[in-house]
Amino acid sequence: MAITTALDHLVYVVPDLEAGVKRFAQATGVTPVYGGAHVGKGTANFLVGLRSAGWADEPAPLTYLEILGPDPQQEVAPGTPLPLEVDRVEAARLQTWAIHPDGFDGVLERAAAQGVDVGEARDMSRRTPEGELLEWRLTMRDRLPFEGLQPFLIDWGTSTHPATRAMPVLGLESLTLTHPDADGLRAALDVLGAAGTDVEQGTERGMRVVLDTPRGVVEI
Repeated sequence: MAITTALDHLVYVVPDLEAGVKRFAQATGVTPVYGGAHVGKGTANFLVGLRSAGWADEPAPLTYLEILGPDPQQEVAPGTPLPLEVDRVEAARLQTWAIHPDGFDGVLERAAAQGVDVGEARDMSRRTPEGELLEWRLTMRDRLPFEGLQPFLIDWGTSTHPATRAMPVLGLESLTLTHPDADGLRAALDVLGAAGTDVEQGTERGMRVVLDTPRGVVEI
């Protein structure tokens, strides 16, 4: 299975953050670490590191799985859209993924020139539990392209990458995307710098990850 080394992180969205983290821990045997709150956005996350045996790079690429959900400590006005359509899911699912391609701005220009709509680049930030401020840029659209299967782009700049924190690490065995317009999705991935990602033709949208965990192979 091909997994692009441009992979930054996977986004696993849950409607209830505490319950979602608990179910993930029960399924995998590892407890995700608290990442922090996206202040003013209404969400918070928990993180688990990922490592693929298919990556020969040393040191290993920095990547992780983000469990993202509504932050019970934040009050947002009813009807306020939450990032990455968190407010539109009724059950836990792999919602989308992020890549850190070489040359963030250059990829934005190439995407615009070749008709791949990534939305606009926005500045984001959050503080870690230790108080460190993380700042990054990412691309954002109101509706996720290819129903979330087209990754958004992220640039951590000078901030410490979240995957460098102490956290449990799971093996990433495979990442497979399924979509009715598989050829269109592959073309978009090529433009964005994620060529070679496993994309299958299917009647419905699908995002499947196989993890090597202390409790054996787990598919989400």
